[in-house]
Amino acid sequence: MKFSELNLQGTYRIDIEPNCNNQDWFAQLFCADALKEIGHLKPIVNVNHSYTQQKGTIRGLHFQYPPDCEIKIVKCIRGAIWDCVVDVRNNSPTFLKWDAIELTSDNNQMIYIPEGVAHGFQTLDDNVELLYFHTNFYASQNEGGLRFDDPTLRIASPLPPINISERDQQHQLITTTFKGISLK
Repeated sequence: MKFSELNLQGTYRIDIEPNCNNQDWFAQLFCADALKEIGHLKPIVNVNHSYTQQKGTIRGLHFQYPPDCEIKIVKCIRGAIWDCVVDVRNNSPTFLKWDAIELTSDNNQMIYIPEGVAHGFQTLDDNVELLYFHTNFYASQNEGGLRFDDPTLRIASPLPPINISERDQQHQLITTTFKGISLK
């Protein structure tokens, strides 16, 4: 596993380095010892698998408030996505800034998303599947979200957005009262 820090502090692109033998390969997707290199010490407690049918679909931007903040590691295992992260840590120099990378089933990359960073994506293909590794369990009472089309963020998704869930459409726009989250 090779780690390259992205534009938001503590957010990394993880390049998977498969061991190849003729036409076969083996790749390590998770290694607690390797993650120590970037300061990751929390256990993974939950792994989820998602499927999105249609190209252009938007999911997110989701995060959890304390005490249920979580670290996520996301891998695309079928198709391609444009993966977007937004810093909602109120003490961060990149507060309300965003970054994005393309994850595909072929590029052997994942994204490491620290606590206090919202996550969302747009599918670039039909029939996309993702794996999510989480350091905390989902807590609906502490769920937070940002609108992908919030004018404060000015996120430029690569395709016209479609199939936005009702939940994601109902996230409030950012106002001067939005203070983000404080991490200990």
